[in-house]
Amino acid sequence: MGEEDKAIAELDARSTEAIEALKVGLARIRTGRANLSVLDSVRVEYYGAKTPLNQVASLSVPDPRLITIKPFDKSLLQEIEKVLRASADIGLSPQNDGEKVLLPIPPLTEERRKEFTKTAKSKGEEAKVSVRNARRDVNDQIKGLQKDGALPEDDAKKATDRVQKMTDDFVKSIDDLVGKKEKEILEI
Repeated sequence: MGEEDKAIAELDARSTEAIEALKVGLARIRTGRANLSVLDSVRVEYYGAKTPLNQVASLSVPDPRLITIKPFDKSLLQEIEKVLRASADIGLSPQNDGEKVLLPIPPLTEERRKEFTKTAKSKGEEAKVSVRNARRDVNDQIKGLQKDGALPEDDAKKATDRVQKMTDDFVKSIDDLVGKKEKEILEI
């Protein structure tokens, strides 16, 4: 494998990482449907440590507009409810029925939908910037190889073209992911 191939493999790895991070970020954006990933960032005080909610309770989605949280230890009910009320990024009102915490998912208002689509677009833009930075770094490596005489000019041109094609493909994937999420958010 030539040096330019190693550089291109680095572009692939960094871009794939950016897309994976985007997927995680988009999954945390609330839509009008119940989705357990909105609770990924919630931490509950349990035996003196901040513990992820899914490690102290059973989470389920019995219908598209409701998440149920059943703690393994009933003494955590109040703590879970308190933490969920304090989580501004979730924006949901938990209800404690003595056995479990119910988290009804209200339909999104038009204003919230627009806010969430802006968030999705900005996360997509961050991912694109990451991919473009990787492209710049790889192109610099290729130019350096050409300058050092380790890579002929025509091979450098081919490598640069490959890098651009890969970048375009990654940017298209990002646009597709963001478009799909926007459609999900705007769906009533």
